[in-house]
Order: sequence, then C-alpha cells, then structure tokens
Amino acid sequence: MFRALRFLIIMPLLAAALTACGGGTVPVTAADPPSDNSGGSGSSSSSSSGSTSSSSGSGAAATTDVLTYHYDAMRSGENLTETVLTPANVTSASFGKLRTLSADGLVDAAPLVVTQLTIAGTLHSNVVYIATEHDSVYAYDADLGGTPLLQVSLLETGEETSDNHGCDQVSPEIGITATPVIDRSAGPNGTIFVVAMSKNTASGAYIQRLHALDLVTLQERPSSPVVIQATYPGTAGAFVPGQYKERGALLLQSGQIYTSWASHCDSTPYNSWIMAYNEATLAQTAVLDLTPNGSQGGIWDVAGLAVDSAGALYTLVGNGIFDTTLTGAGFPNRQDFGNAAVKLSLAGSTLTVSDYFATSNTVTQSQGDKDLGSGSPLLIADQVDSAGATRHLMLAAGKDTNLYLLDCDNMGKFNVNSNSAIYQQLTGALPGGSFSAPVYFNGSIYLAGNGSSLKQFKFASALLPATPTSQSSASFTFPGTSASISANGTTNAIVWAAESNASSAAVLHAYNPANLAVEYYNSTQAAGGRDSYGNGNKFITPVVANGMVFVGTSDGVAVFGLL
Repeated sequence: MFRALRFLIIMPLLAAALTACGGGTVPVTAADPPSDNSGGSGSSSSSSSGSTSSSSGSGAAATTDVLTYHYDAMRSGENLTETVLTPANVTSASFGKLRTLSADGLVDAAPLVVTQLTIAGTLHSNVVYIATEHDSVYAYDADLGGTPLLQVSLLETGEETSDNHGCDQVSPEIGITATPVIDRSAGPNGTIFVVAMSKNTASGAYIQRLHALDLVTLQERPSSPVVIQATYPGTAGAFVPGQYKERGALLLQSGQIYTSWASHCDSTPYNSWIMAYNEATLAQTAVLDLTPNGSQGGIWDVAGLAVDSAGALYTLVGNGIFDTTLTGAGFPNRQDFGNAAVKLSLAGSTLTVSDYFATSNTVTQSQGDKDLGSGSPLLIADQVDSAGATRHLMLAAGKDTNLYLLDCDNMGKFNVNSNSAIYQQLTGALPGGSFSAPVYFNGSIYLAGNGSSLKQFKFASALLPATPTSQSSASFTFPGTSASISANGTTNAIVWAAESNASSAAVLHAYNPANLAVEYYNSTQAAGGRDSYGNGNKFITPVVANGMVFVGTSDGVAVFGLL
C-alpha cells in the first residue's frame, strides 16, 4: 500500500475512581509511564491520573494523560488530577494564552495528551496529539510549542480529503472528525487509533480507514490501516463509505475499537452503523445496524459511545425509522431503533440491543428533525435515592428541549401514550435543544443548550431539580458548549466552556462549578486581545491537563496556562 506520507521528527530546542452506570467502579488508574515507553495506563479507555505540573515549570513531572474523549469511558468530562490550575490563579492577571500549535486544517477532534514520552531520544513531559480535517496527525511538545515533533498525512497516493457533500456540518473538507483514542500499552511505544476519510482523486471514490499509529513515530503499526466496510442482515443494504462521516469519538474498551457513524446532513440513503475492531489486529469483530430494515438513525454525538463498569455500551440515535409495533419483550419488531437511547452488549462477535428508551412521540420527532441524537450520552456516578437504593443513571438530551434521566437497569422502552416508565423527565429544561456533550462533577451535571446559558443541575436523592441550581450569565450560541471540569479531587474545581460558533470570535470561559454565576476568567478580559484565538470551531471541547487548557481552532490548537 503506497501512501503520500510525510514524517517530521525534530529535536526540541533545549486516582480517582468513577462509579459507573452498571454499578461498581470504572478505575481511572495512576500512571507514571516508564522511560522506555512500554506503556503506563492499565485502562485503555480512561485517562490516567497522578500528580500534575504547570507548563511554566513547577518542578514536578506531569503525569496526567488524556487518552480518550472527555477523559474516560463514561464520558464524564472531569479531570480530577489537576493540581496546577486553581480558582486563585485562573485570572486574567496570571492566566492566559501561551501559544498556538499550528495545523493544516480544522481541528474538530479533541486534542489528546501523553506524558513522559521519549521521542527521537528526548523525554517530553507533555506531548499533545492533534488530528485535522486535512487528514493529518501532529505531535507537539505542549510546553514548548514551535515546530511539531511529528507530523503525518493519512492520505494515500492519488487521494485528497473528502469534499463536504453539500453539507455545511463539516466543511470545506472532511478528513479526521472523530476524536482518536490512545492505548499506551499497545505495541512497543503505545498506539493512537484514528479514523480518516479520503477521496480518490481520479475515480471520485470515497474511502474510510481505521489507522493504528505508533505514538513515538506516527508510523503505521502492523496490519494498519484497514479499509472500513460492513454488511448487516436486513433490507437496508451495505455500508457505503461516501454516505457517512465518523463524528463520534472512538472508544477503546476491552481490546475493541468502536466506531459510530453519521451521515452528511440528512442526505439519504444512510443508516445507523456501529462497528468494532480488534485493536491488536484491526480485524473487524462486530457490526450492528440500528435501522437494518428502515433508514436514517445516524449517530451524530461528539462523545460517540459510552461504557459502564459492566461493559455495557450506550449511545443516542438520530432521527430515523422506529418500529412502533413491538415484540412481546417490548422491542421494535423489525429491529429499527431510530431516535432512541440504546444500551448494547457485545457477546463474541455479536452486538445486541439489550435495552432502550424511545419517546412516546418518537415518530413525530423524527419527522420534524427533533431527535435525541444531537446530544451525547453521559453516564452518571452512582446516586443513592431517598429509600437508600443505589441508582445507575444515564443522561440523554437532544433537540426536543427535554432532559431525560434514564435508569440503566430499566431504560423504559417505548409506550405510545407516555414516557411514564422512565426514571425522570425535565420538560423544556434546555430551550434551543442540546447539540453538545454534558459533563458530571461532584453530584451535579452541567450542560448548555443551543443559544442558552451553561446550566448546573445538582442531584438530591438521585433526582434532578426542576430548574437549574445555577447558570452562567453568558449565553452560548449554536451549538451550545461541550464543557470540561478540572479539579484536584473535589477541590479547586473549575468548569471550562468555549463559545465556539464559527461565525463569531471564540471565547474560553472558566466558572465556579458550585455557582456558575461566578466567572473566574474569560479570554476577552485581558487588554489588547492578548488571549484571542480566532473564530469559533463548531464542536470543539476544551481539554485540561497538567496546568494547560487546549482548545481546537480552525487551524490548530490554542494552549492556555499560567503566564
């Protein structure tokens, strides 16, 4: 396989535990990666945690890795090992933009961070990996910036990036949209897994590939890449790569890489595909079409799939066919789950829907493009209700303005008359609907609807309040905001949120999670536009690690930290 490949290797200039929807805990392990880069994180789908240090030099070694979207497989959005950034020093007097790491295209995927990594014979405290819509992957020394340590194009000879298919959701080109995932224990140096879309210049054929790249060289690992293709029983037909983009973040769980697929706007035909691959061989191990005898049902959410401690997978499905005729067990009789929250299990090579929830007006919602699939799944740390029972909960929110709190042990299925079987519904809680990923921290959830303020809802006896506990004064225009939390355990916590509308200036905000009316910092406060970083980039999520905040832009990643 011949590839237009370029590498740039340059020497630089000089535990927390999360309780899970399935019960028990999903470990977030402390990691001090060995100097030979043979691996560190025992959990390939969560962020490593440990002591942290400032990019401006605290003397301690940085040890917090960010290996997957929103820090862990539950998609909690919380990094609980941040010891550098605090409410006291995150002010415009001492905190701001340090540098911009340049790239050759839009950065829609969230940056990932690997600590204590040796590249070309030099140990780097913080290496940040950046993937672009121009089908490039970069590795930078986050503390120094300057020239990238590594750079590779995933385009093969005779290829270009995909056009936007007449859809402005990802434009003007489509390359790498989904956040990659990293396994530090895979291969001799660790591996970053990436899905890239391209187009054959001569034939016009579209290609989707899964790549496994060595962390210290960005060269392809053995058996990499593989062309993504799939079939599934039913009337819908085979997976046609040109009809899809991989928007949802990759998930690495129990040795499997999971991908989920969305269409270009609502350009039919398309269906609702999830695929699993063996991370060691890249062999396809499982395929599921959630609308196999219907149509549509794209998986749009930025977080992709979430997983609980029992290994169950969860996602939100976009507008599409839902079979309102049910089996005796309460499942759609033709296996079509359009506009639903679904729970999946993997047994051998078979992915199966084990439970689901669809709104009572799901058909009308799909017809009006008011589906759940615009939001992202969030698995909530175990909550104890008023009777002393432990509840395993999932938050779902989409375009219909409602918040749905679902019981992972009994999601509610479908009833044409009402949603009364679900755990809790907050009607109209998100004016404008949700197009982003919510986060959880210390008994509260945080999310901002389209054109709405960032809102906190604090649990009490495993229930959410009818109105927000607190909210920001700033509003977030389309698509709202996918926030992040940094904290040292439960202390010195900060909520980070970016205004990211592509037609206006991007703004990074830092809030008090106990009261979102208290803003510690925003990037417009310093004089002379010191901290400005261009216009927004639609679906970016701030990433916090080791005293730095990374925010994707239209041509790179802005790095914020202590000045």
